Amino acid sequence: MIFWKENYKMESNEPKTETLAETENFMAWRAEEPDGETTYHLELNNLTVHFFDEEWKEFLTLVEGLLKG
Repeated sequence: MIFWKENYKMESNEPKTETLAETENFMAWRAEEPDGETTYHLELNNLTVHFFDEEWKEFLTLVEGLLKG
């Protein structure tokens, strides 16, 4: 039998997260993914909505419109 040990550097596959805002029932947070992409997440009670960067920007535009209305 032949045995060998592979040498490789372990890299974290965990995203770096940051809470953007939080209330008793809701939370918005951002994740810097290992591949360099940023995703945004809204937790609304038992529902979580996931956004890519462009979708998040559009969502913020929608919220700004709601606040003006």
